Amino acid sequence: MRTETIRTTSTMSEPNLEKALAAAKAALDKKAENLKLLDLSQISGFTDYFIICSGMSDRQVQSISDSITFQLREQGYKILSSEGHQEGRWVLLDFGDVVVHIFLDALREYYDLEHLWADAPKIKIPSEFYGPAASRLN
Repeated sequence: MRTETIRTTSTMSEPNLEKALAAAKAALDKKAENLKLLDLSQISGFTDYFIICSGMSDRQVQSISDSITFQLREQGYKILSSEGHQEGRWVLLDFGDVVVHIFLDALREYYDLEHLWADAPKIKIPSEFYGPAASRLN
């Protein structure tokens, strides 16, 4: 049986994590659902962090994507590539050491990235990132 590892942000201070947390905050500001932050730094050669979250409509998926891109650019981070924004079903934002996946809920269940990366420790999102009407915490 696999045990789930959850790391807290209070013990970590690294630039890539700060970028990932900024992206998570921007997503949550647009009411992203069921946000997960996975630490892939020890098990992947292509990125350090995955953010996986859901939107309830194509417009919300696009809005979450726009918010993350805007906030990270404002903080001086460059986006390497972006895919899927026009359709709004699954948007991929690649910031190099942070990769963001924003799904329509049904597609997220179908592709099940959390299961694919089940060995990755989860990072606990600070509770202050969630608004008072948050429906699902990590």
